[in-house]
Amino acid sequence: MRIVPLAVERLIDELGKLPGVGPRTAERLAFHLLKADPHKAGALGLALSELHAGVRACRQCYNFSEAELCAVCDASGREQTTIAVVEEPFDVVAIEKTGLYQGLYHVLGGVISPIDGIGPDRLEITSLVHRVQDGGVEEVILATNPSLEGESTAMYIRQQLEPAGVKLTRLARGLPVGGDLEYADQVTLGRALQGRQSF
Repeated sequence: MRIVPLAVERLIDELGKLPGVGPRTAERLAFHLLKADPHKAGALGLALSELHAGVRACRQCYNFSEAELCAVCDASGREQTTIAVVEEPFDVVAIEKTGLYQGLYHVLGGVISPIDGIGPDRLEITSLVHRVQDGGVEEVILATNPSLEGESTAMYIRQQLEPAGVKLTRLARGLPVGGDLEYADQVTLGRALQGRQSF
């Protein structure tokens, strides 16, 4: 016996496929949309249906964009000699929210992960090498995540870019603000000690 209508069941299944959305959250979202004004649900459906038609990859950095160049690459006043290499477009958003970085970006589209069948050829590494070789780039910041895959991707990129003679840096690692030393793992605490600065 079906407890919920088929359309609601299908919506719950689709919402449950989104990252970070469990079965209960998917149910709550589906029932919220069902109870909401049909125009609001229609607006969400329209936004979803137009998503892929209106968004593409920036031809320079591979960030999400509505035009040939994304808002960062097209902005005047950005530091053209520095490129931060990130895994995904949402990493660009995270760095931009700090308001501290004024350089350009290069979005890899993931990380090297042999277990998942993702090699360097599936990422935007070759295009990064070409950007650096074309000249004008003085520093490449390797801003991949501190995971095993992120670290190995950063090491691979370093090997590819070393012949170009560009300055290669890595995001600092350490203790989070508000964290306690007693709860920090050994790797994080070790990196915090190694990356200490003058005070």
